[in-house]
Amino acid sequence: MRLGAFRKTLSLLFQKDSIYRRTMAQSSSSTGKKLIQIDVVSDCVCPFCFMGKRNLDKAIAESKDQFDFEIKWRPYFLDPSAPKEGVNKKEHYERKFGSRVQGMFARMTEMFRNIGLEFDTSGLTGNTLDSHRLIYFAGKQGLDKQHNLVEEFFLGYFTQGKYIGDREFLLESARKVGVEGAAEFLENPNNGVKEVNEELEKYSANISGVPNYTINGKHQLSGAQPPEVFLRAFQLAAK
Repeated sequence: MRLGAFRKTLSLLFQKDSIYRRTMAQSSSSTGKKLIQIDVVSDCVCPFCFMGKRNLDKAIAESKDQFDFEIKWRPYFLDPSAPKEGVNKKEHYERKFGSRVQGMFARMTEMFRNIGLEFDTSGLTGNTLDSHRLIYFAGKQGLDKQHNLVEEFFLGYFTQGKYIGDREFLLESARKVGVEGAAEFLENPNNGVKEVNEELEKYSANISGVPNYTINGKHQLSGAQPPEVFLRAFQLAAK
């Protein structure tokens, strides 16, 4: 795709994003339901972020008769110095956590089996910038696409041995959830970097770990909370 055509496509996507946001606001007022807005600060290589997402999804499914939801995913770097080329996942965690790593893997295996998944320690780990760039880009095409893309990244990295920095994996995930123009967007290494850095400053500067949830701009939760905690938080935020 030529640069001019890509810029035109990008402009159209941003227009779609504005229409989507207006539609969400109109939908909430027309349904009579209160809108619950959630900013989720997360990194794609954080297993507790994945567990938290699954629990959040359960709570949302149980509350859809009461509330409308607007979920936005914000970036965080568990390891800002992680190499872009990727390193062996198991060896990396062994170096980082030493003798504790086997206990950690056992705990992760149990957590994942509790939600019907197998925890996979194969493959590479490394820099997550490109995944955050693409999550930002997906959000401009619709928050549902962004939410589904995050799920694909989690599934691939934690259960299929996919490398979060692999371009083909990122694009395959984008295709699955209907994100348009992902290849052209990632081709320019500067696309989305400014926006990711702005969101890091705004949402991640004052927290010490992930996942972190801000509900309706005022109520905060951290960690992989169970669904019932989210349910109580929705009720509190709606008052």
